Amino acid sequence: MSEVTATAEPPQDFDALRTAIIERKSELPKRLSQVAAYALDNPDEIAFGTAASIALLANVQPSTLVRFAQHFGFDGFSGLQLLFRARLRERTSSYDDRLKALEAGDTTIAESTSLLNGFLAAGHRSIDAIAAAVDPDQLERAVTLLAGADTIYLIAKRRSYPITNYMAYAFGKLRVKCQLVGTSAGTDDDLLAMATPQDAAFAISYAPYASESAAQARALAARDIPVVSLTDSAFSPLAECSQEWFEVVEADHAGFRSLSASMAFAMALTVSIAEKRRRG
Repeated sequence: MSEVTATAEPPQDFDALRTAIIERKSELPKRLSQVAAYALDNPDEIAFGTAASIALLANVQPSTLVRFAQHFGFDGFSGLQLLFRARLRERTSSYDDRLKALEAGDTTIAESTSLLNGFLAAGHRSIDAIAAAVDPDQLERAVTLLAGADTIYLIAKRRSYPITNYMAYAFGKLRVKCQLVGTSAGTDDDLLAMATPQDAAFAISYAPYASESAAQARALAARDIPVVSLTDSAFSPLAECSQEWFEVVEADHAGFRSLSASMAFAMALTVSIAEKRRRG
């Protein structure tokens, strides 16, 4: 397959690169697409791995990493790697640094009110974005699939976990049989081993993706158990193994990301499933 036209100017930050990759996903040759998927799934490895170690893990030749970088406008792989390192510095800024950034904001507004306004604005942006992105037909397919399941397995870790935790609470009130995956006893794999093709799963994970959640979703899909997921990229490991998947990118305020759009989507899905089951 011949190479497609390379980007003239390199993206200036990780989010811009991510957008460029997703926009050109269908045009990328197989090996470059393989690097793209690995890069978005494992950004920390790209930041600090060597070209040889990254190529080995991505199952490509080191020269493919150079071609990938040049395809998106970089002179070579080292230039691309600097962008990933900058992303890591931004994402790992301490909470003290984030609070200092807030202190540098508008001093004409009371501090707590300013914070509230900032998070509300971020929440509105996130909700507006997912409202425009969700395909009604796809949502209906997901609801039908999950409503027909004997048991709905809810898979999430870290930042995503509060969403499935609340869904489990709501499903309990709505008399919908579900199983929250994420036990303190460490019996998640044992729970999932009981799932059958008559069940289904709803999984959530955002970059940097929880490897355990991705592995659990893939294992279920391999056993013909349908998976619906909420994630933030076409290159997410959840997108690859889901029968239906939805994209949400939460806006942030001073580096803090809420779950406004994710929670709204999850609750709409939960209630829709209960209502569809009630109508039978």
